[in-house]
Amino acid sequence: MKTADLVDAHGEAVHFCNLPFLKLGRRKSFAGPIATVKCFEDNALLKAELQKPGNGHVMVVDGGASSRVALLGDQIATILKDNGWAGIIINGSVRDSAEINEMDVGVFCLSVSPKKSEKDGAGKAGVPVQFGGVTFAPGAYVYVDADGVLASSRDLC
Repeated sequence: MKTADLVDAHGEAVHFCNLPFLKLGRRKSFAGPIATVKCFEDNALLKAELQKPGNGHVMVVDGGASSRVALLGDQIATILKDNGWAGIIINGSVRDSAEINEMDVGVFCLSVSPKKSEKDGAGKAGVPVQFGGVTFAPGAYVYVDADGVLASSRDLC
């Protein structure tokens, strides 16, 4: 699965997320059905959702593009890996980037920050989220590789 090939083969059926993601982890490409969390500078809900079985889903997080605090660190990345998530896309920041980069995970994020987030549980899970010109709906599909992030309403592979 290459995103460039998917764009060539499916044209208007795929939507390109136009953001400059940092790519962390040893998993350089991943794809799957979408699960979502919308939260701002608070990762308690994200952690709770990632503790559920991932079953090959990709977690898509709208963190409001905050670069102030990290929504994911090495401990939550370990939860992601251990619970069978295909990867995670974060419209926001992560920390422990050196450790995450050595892990067998796929993490796309906007930036890094050493500061941890709040833990109040604010946010929503399982709702459509929008960033980078794309709406990511739970149950739709996302495809991620070195060239970028694509979303589609149906499975293309």
